Amino acid sequence: MQGRIRRVVTGHDENGKAIVLSDGLAPAVRPHPLRPGHISVDLWKTDASPVILKKDAPDPMLGPRQIHPAERGTVFRISEIPPETDAVRNVDPEKAREVFKSMGNESASTFGRGGRHPFMHRTETIDYAVVLSGEIYLLLDEQDVHLKAGDVVIQRGTNHAWSNRSDKPCLMLYVLIDGQFDPELKEKFGNGH
Repeated sequence: MQGRIRRVVTGHDENGKAIVLSDGLAPAVRPHPLRPGHISVDLWKTDASPVILKKDAPDPMLGPRQIHPAERGTVFRISEIPPETDAVRNVDPEKAREVFKSMGNESASTFGRGGRHPFMHRTETIDYAVVLSGEIYLLLDEQDVHLKAGDVVIQRGTNHAWSNRSDKPCLMLYVLIDGQFDPELKEKFGNGH
């Protein structure tokens, strides 16, 4: 993938006719220096529900990276996850929190607070995750689920991480939708998610 994803954005002209507003490589390609080989391409995001569809809305992908959507918003993302290395497995809790801080949500990191993998995290979102190519493990609190191309995960605010134990990159598509924990469930998590 190397972050080279063509993105076609449609909209309306001054007469309300459907047109292509942009057609080119997605601008929000974000490698992460603390996760060598990991590339995320945020394709679109919204900040309201229902989404207000405007003729001249600016491209929302030109701002800072966020792992989670805005309140009542969404994020549409494709990530390439490289094979996991010892460098990833040996990240300490402080460095893990630094990774999530750089993505706008330090408190999402649960490593060192019950998370069993350096990139374990929890967000108040419902996430639709699709394995586009390759294979990967979904890690939950006490389970590992092996996933292959075509498999879909509906991730509902659970503590989780993705672990690529193969020798090839895994391409994942995500749609993240803002959510809210039920008070009873939120109480179980305490102050941190």
